[in-house]
Amino acid sequence: MSPDTPIGGTSAPDSPSEARPISNARLGILILLGAEMMLFSGLIGAFLVLRMGNITWPPPSHIDLRLPRAVTGINTVLLILSGYTMFQALRAIQKDRVKQLRNWLLLTGTLGLLFLVIQGGEWVQLVHNGLTLQSGVYGGIFYVLIGCHAVHVLGAVIWLLIVFGIAVAGRFSAVHHIGVETCTIYWIFVVALWPILYVLVYLL
Repeated sequence: MSPDTPIGGTSAPDSPSEARPISNARLGILILLGAEMMLFSGLIGAFLVLRMGNITWPPPSHIDLRLPRAVTGINTVLLILSGYTMFQALRAIQKDRVKQLRNWLLLTGTLGLLFLVIQGGEWVQLVHNGLTLQSGVYGGIFYVLIGCHAVHVLGAVIWLLIVFGIAVAGRFSAVHHIGVETCTIYWIFVVALWPILYVLVYLL
């Protein structure tokens, strides 16, 4: 008799609470988010060094420049709302509601694209007012930091459109929806990052 066999002669059942190994997809998205957080931590750190190193901000060369706080505030609300709709898409497929999944994904993608269009319009106006990458440290750090986030939003929208196509093909279910889950995790990260950038860059 094995020393691990209980006195009754039968082996002990596996514990129902035994942890399952993390899937490759979840592990991959966690590694990606770790890299993204390091990237944005570096960019935000550089911005804060420049911000705290200048007595006047914006610098005197851009003292008359006003960032579109009100419009960007509304845009921030739209992006936060897209985080809610993306979460609802995940909940829908967890309940095997494929039609609701498609609707929530479509709404989320629309909000993400609207965010980018509004931000693009802001940039056109800012460039017209003289704020460019070549207009000094202020313009450089603004476009690098905010532009890097915009690229990530665009990447998230493209990812979401791929997930939407798979959803239309009927390949997601309550059991198999890891694609929706990983896309949701990334989307929520991009959404959660923006209010921090909005407060630091537009309000401080």
